[in-house]
Amino acid sequence: MMKQIVKQINDSSCVLIVSHANPDGDAVSSIIALGLALEKLNKKIFLLNESPIPAVYRFLPSVDRISQSINGASKFDTAVILDCGDIKRIGKAVQKIRKIPVLINIDHHVTNTGFGDLKLIDSRACATAELVHRLLKRMKITIDAPIATSIYTGILTDTGSFRFSNTNPAAFAICTEMTQVGVNPYKVAQHVYGTYSLGRIKLLNLALDSIEISVNGKLSMMTVTQAMLHKTGTQAEDADGLINYARRIEDVKVAALIQELRNGSKPSQYKDRYHISLRSDGTVNVADIAAAYGGGGHSSAAGFGMDVTLSEVKSEIAMLAEKL
Repeated sequence: MMKQIVKQINDSSCVLIVSHANPDGDAVSSIIALGLALEKLNKKIFLLNESPIPAVYRFLPSVDRISQSINGASKFDTAVILDCGDIKRIGKAVQKIRKIPVLINIDHHVTNTGFGDLKLIDSRACATAELVHRLLKRMKITIDAPIATSIYTGILTDTGSFRFSNTNPAAFAICTEMTQVGVNPYKVAQHVYGTYSLGRIKLLNLALDSIEISVNGKLSMMTVTQAMLHKTGTQAEDADGLINYARRIEDVKVAALIQELRNGSKPSQYKDRYHISLRSDGTVNVADIAAAYGGGGHSSAAGFGMDVTLSEVKSEIAMLAEKL
């Protein structure tokens, strides 16, 4: 399939590159890395993500070129969809994107639905950024410092700084190569982990106060509401990573972050009232749990949505503790 993907990209003149809404570091980095690489082939590119880019990733090169909407899809001959287990995760532009002649699905989620005309899906990859790196090598595109910074950041964040179970030999090999190209690991880490706004610290305080532990001590729940965001002057993306505090509690096997979407209303880009992120200590496959609710992800990190009340969300998640 790699050969067909390379041919399709080479034959394309205008390429849309998009990833899932509410992007993480891997999604943002993969968009930028592939976009900058295809420009080296003189392709016209359009970078898309419907959500605001989290502040910690705004240091990435050309990040300001990622748009939040498209007018139409007629000018594109190819769309490359990155880090999406399901095409619906793109968000409100999905129907426009479906009309693009060729859809290329590049992803590393074990729950990927296999959508698209051409696919590069490898759940053994540590990150979608690893697959982008693999593609660029196959296309013999020179990786310069901006591309390298994006690939490095994608792998660093999706492996939790090489702490998560998806960390593989390729993660270290590729990141070593990227530092040789010019990436400064210290500077990347300072942007990703070293600087927080005062508002985010206040949000963290409220989120920590919201933590509830199941009776058996194996499940923790953290909640972030729109009221909390308003009180601290923060945005939804400022909640990124907060779940890790709940996951690190002693004896906890699964942590859940319940995040309210847009004041509990259902605007056009959301079908759910709450998004639930799950993190595992490695002994529980949370991808299976998320899939049961129509979501997906990795064995140790997954998520899904629910259109119910907050108390109903908590009751549903609390029942999971009985199976841990």
